[in-house]
Amino acid sequence: MAEQVIAREKPFILHFITTQKHFSPFDANMACDAGFDSIFTYTDVTLDEITGLVQDAIFSRGPRGVWRTGIFIGGRDMDMAMEMMATAKKAMFPPFQVSLFADPAGAFTTGAALSAYVVSTSREHFNTNLKDKRVVVFGATGPVGGCASIMCAKEGADVRIVAHADVEKTTKLAAKFSATYDVSLKCVDGTDDAKKAAIIADAEILLCCAAAGVRVITTEMLKNAKGLLIAADVNAVPPSGIEGLDAMSDALPIKGAEWALGLGALAIGSRKYNLQKKMFQISSVRLEIE
Repeated sequence: MAEQVIAREKPFILHFITTQKHFSPFDANMACDAGFDSIFTYTDVTLDEITGLVQDAIFSRGPRGVWRTGIFIGGRDMDMAMEMMATAKKAMFPPFQVSLFADPAGAFTTGAALSAYVVSTSREHFNTNLKDKRVVVFGATGPVGGCASIMCAKEGADVRIVAHADVEKTTKLAAKFSATYDVSLKCVDGTDDAKKAAIIADAEILLCCAAAGVRVITTEMLKNAKGLLIAADVNAVPPSGIEGLDAMSDALPIKGAEWALGLGALAIGSRKYNLQKKMFQISSVRLEIE
């Protein structure tokens, strides 16, 4: 009797590409927990190396294998990640196509989770959306703040990004984002506490996406923001970016500004975690050939 040969499915492989010196342990953990069997990392990668890396990854596995292959693009530069995504797409063709996922510095998943949380809170608690809402973003020069600014603008909000040090540089960034992503972002001068307070006083939605462990907004700055509906802070490292906003707050009143609802860093983070895990799971989904 002839020996029966049982075909073994190929493992799930993730190729992790970053422009940084090190790949992110956070993203590596997420990919493992989402189901990838092996993760291979490539650091200090430049744009002109993407085509070669992608084609090496796709041609070695065959049509069935590419279904079990993913490419993740990290780094910290949002624009570079988008360019790398576009280059990677051009390097592939049927049937040699794999899942692509970019999330530089967690900006796309964090920005998406934050924006979606603001939208859902607006609907559930205020029966409204972001159209024409005055949204102020602190830390918009970073990848998370920049991403959230763009996403809120896509929802129709009137988005102002705050320059805390260099007004000219932030103005140029607002213009660049506006042109690249077909939105309208404005820069406002927040180079001292009085200017910050004036900006906040006119805000309906306040997003704090500044560096971890830095207090950006005080209760004193919030006291005249009587039109404020929602304030969100992505900083989970003490002290909070917004004074009086607890990291666990899930649309609860802010201490010292109780008329507004606070979205805390850990509440935002749980949504970011679930979103990123789901994205990785989609990239490693087990598909069956008919």
